[in-house]
Amino acid sequence: MTSLSDLNASSAEQFVQQLHGIYEHSPWIAQRAAGARPFASLTALKRELQRVLGLASPDEQLGLIRAHPELAGKAAIAGQLTAESTREQAKSGLHLCSAEEFSTLQRLNADYNAKFGFPFILAVKGPTGEGLTRQDIITTFARRLKNRRPDELAESLRQIKRIAELRLNDLLDVRLTFGPAIMRHCEALAAHSDSIYNLTCAYMTPAHQQTAAQLAAWMREAGMQVTVDAVGNVVGRHESHVPGAKTLMTGSHYDTVRNGGKYDGRLGIVLPIAVVRHLHEQGEQLPFHFEIVGFAEEEGVRFKSTFLGSTAVTGKFDLSLLEQRDADGVSMRDALGAAGHDATRIGAIARDPADLLGYVEVHIEQGPVLLERDLPLGVVTAIAGSSRYLVRLDGMASHAGTTPMTMRRDAASAAAEIILLVEQRCNQGEALVGTVGQLNVPNGSVNVIAGACQLSLDIRAASDAVRQAAVDDILDGIAAICARRQIDVGLELLLSASAAPCAPWLMTQLESAVAAVDVVPYSLLSGAGHDAMAMAAITDVAMLFTRCGNGGISHNPLETMTADDADIAAQALLHFLRNFQPKV
Repeated sequence: MTSLSDLNASSAEQFVQQLHGIYEHSPWIAQRAAGARPFASLTALKRELQRVLGLASPDEQLGLIRAHPELAGKAAIAGQLTAESTREQAKSGLHLCSAEEFSTLQRLNADYNAKFGFPFILAVKGPTGEGLTRQDIITTFARRLKNRRPDELAESLRQIKRIAELRLNDLLDVRLTFGPAIMRHCEALAAHSDSIYNLTCAYMTPAHQQTAAQLAAWMREAGMQVTVDAVGNVVGRHESHVPGAKTLMTGSHYDTVRNGGKYDGRLGIVLPIAVVRHLHEQGEQLPFHFEIVGFAEEEGVRFKSTFLGSTAVTGKFDLSLLEQRDADGVSMRDALGAAGHDATRIGAIARDPADLLGYVEVHIEQGPVLLERDLPLGVVTAIAGSSRYLVRLDGMASHAGTTPMTMRRDAASAAAEIILLVEQRCNQGEALVGTVGQLNVPNGSVNVIAGACQLSLDIRAASDAVRQAAVDDILDGIAAICARRQIDVGLELLLSASAAPCAPWLMTQLESAVAAVDVVPYSLLSGAGHDAMAMAAITDVAMLFTRCGNGGISHNPLETMTADDADIAAQALLHFLRNFQPKV
């Protein structure tokens, strides 16, 4: 079995030979990386190989892509696959394709090559290292066939890097300490859903309660003291024996959006549980209490109110929200009671800021920044503030065939103009984005001019001043559009959340932890809101992002990450905890 020490000690020629199957028929990558030895860790080796590939010429990169075989294509028939590709394709059962599956793959291969000029490449072992199913492969193939060529070229190179990572793990007989268990736990939680068709876990549904019970069980198995509070937060505590110790907190939410992903929120709970399990098994104490909170609600799916779990912890929970009703007319108060929670005890959840050392949240990035930079981890600088509105437009419903264009009070046309206004205005600011995510024509008909329309606004920015300026301009623009079109407009403010800067002293320690696992520290903004925003009301906060696959897609079943990235994030968190220094 080859070891990292063997690779460091071998001659340049031996080094290239030892890595001959890592990058398909492309020894030049290992040749150029050999001079960077010795490598302090496997991560450092992977990083150097990826750096070499990233610096290669476009022709060299395209040649590497073209060196890969088609999936179950002519190369498979002719026995021309490398030993590594043969094993990988067999693990996904591609050698067992039915006639229909084989025909589908052949058609996809032909269409793909005709469009892009190179073969389709996919790490068929999948994010966990286990083989993807043939249907998974075909579905991914069909989806990526819709990409633009530059985007698909970049995705092909990312897949090659992932294949190389998995092959290096096999070559060096790597056994990840944390990653596989973290991925399995995320898969297990995804089995609890309000829908049989997708992952939806809304506040206080049966699936939500099952998820809470599973998290509590894992916390107990990890040696933690566990409680479930009055809003459904699942709290696990790794006690310190130091007299007068204070508490460092971590966590994230376990509810999901409708048809969501497996890692959003949940990663920030199961990953630290895996780290605490390791500490418990080692009999290792920390000089502070370490608390993991599975926040019961952050997404606002059922009762249209966000951050219910974390605002309860900060003492900012709005008790009037208990009278909010879901689509079936069930109040939040009744939903809590039916799940066995006592709403009168919500006030007691609030923590004393004097007892807290800080809050550090691990979260999947939900964007493409780390992916595009070949980095598994990033340290968040700030969480963007957000302003959300519901806009109601009232015009005049009238006959589509008999009403002249100059006499219409068309609410849908006003909505279209507003959407373009949001896009135009939010293209003007740094770290500023605007989205109309909901658009509805109530009781609309194909032959009736829209008499009413509803749409949502979501404006976010790293700077509250930048965000507010954009909001002001957009609201002024909406008023002008509606006045010109003779449309009555109503605005309802749904959310106004200030930007939450991360604490520099915590960021510095996270950066040191990232560097300690041989990843180059990188700082980035979070455009998405997180529980850390709410926690910033009572303590200093910081966030560690993990790389998001599939182009950075999130809030979507395609949301993905890898066991290797989960493992290195857990290693970084473990280093952070072992070396944590309270704020002076």
